[in-house]
Amino acid sequence: MKAVVTIQHPAHVHFYRHVIDELETRGHEVFVFARENDLAVPLLNAFGIPHEVLTGPQDSLSELAKVQLAYELRLLRRVRKIGPDVMTAIGGVAVSHVAPLVGARSVVFVDNEGTTSHRITTPFAHVVATPRNYDEDYGANHVRYDGFHELAYLHPDYFEPDPDALVAHGVDPDATYFVLRFRRWDALHDVGEGGLSLEGKRRLVSMLEEYGDVYITSTDPLPSDLEAYQLPVAPTLIHDLLYFADCYAGDSATMATESALLGTPTVRIQSFAARETDMTNFVELEETYDLLRSTPDEEEGLELVREIVEDPETRTRWRARRERLFEDKIDVAAYVTELLCEQGGAAVRTVEQRAVSAD
Repeated sequence: MKAVVTIQHPAHVHFYRHVIDELETRGHEVFVFARENDLAVPLLNAFGIPHEVLTGPQDSLSELAKVQLAYELRLLRRVRKIGPDVMTAIGGVAVSHVAPLVGARSVVFVDNEGTTSHRITTPFAHVVATPRNYDEDYGANHVRYDGFHELAYLHPDYFEPDPDALVAHGVDPDATYFVLRFRRWDALHDVGEGGLSLEGKRRLVSMLEEYGDVYITSTDPLPSDLEAYQLPVAPTLIHDLLYFADCYAGDSATMATESALLGTPTVRIQSFAARETDMTNFVELEETYDLLRSTPDEEEGLELVREIVEDPETRTRWRARRERLFEDKIDVAAYVTELLCEQGGAAVRTVEQRAVSAD
């Protein structure tokens, strides 16, 4: 079987890396294509995953359509030469459009409801896979599984925190410290949305410095007064850093989910949380497992952070809740691997059937 994987975000690298390893172990060929990103391509390099970069990043929302079109055209040219059986991505706009043109099955993973780009993705995808409690319904090709995307790499079967690696980078895992994530709001689904203000970021840093060290990871350029707080570790160690942190706070949805699944007290501050019904993955993490706090209000977010860091029992409670979650959820990487093999096999059978018909 030949499989094509496309990458647009750092979390996509983590989501697929164990799947890629397993597919190759089984003797399948895997081809990885990427869009340039502040961390995605460096992560592919760091994990030793062979790949090809098809386009650079867009500098603004106005450039998004142009870059997306170039990406899809280049992907089409490349996969025509490969002849894949299955193509897969998170979000999957390009994959859902290109796969039918080359006779491949498309498997798209989605976990964010209400996104405009789904309208130009899901109708064309052969399979749309979402977590079990996902609110939207994509019809006959929609499959659901008991897990979160991030469990494809944060499940205990795959992730074991490494305190020695942090020590090697000057971080004491036993010390009190906090991780903050600030992001750029330039994706298609970000139109009209936003996160922490610059003043809010400064206040958050100033408050947390009263209790311990502060480490910032940011795709949004930091002002000079915050540059000294940038991560002291390599991007491949971000989950180790998160695991031992006393609190995570920021306006990144992905890292908020990762932090919650690691059992780290987590506060998500972004406008998406303002909706009457927030995205179901965040609702489940907050209401079912009590691993997350979400708010669109900056002042409320800062107060939630303060409450967490002032409670000495917070981390102990969060870790116990994490264990309960793992009792309920599946090995997502194994599920993804089997789904791709199943769909890739379907494509192979279709080709064989055509050949028989032609005879």
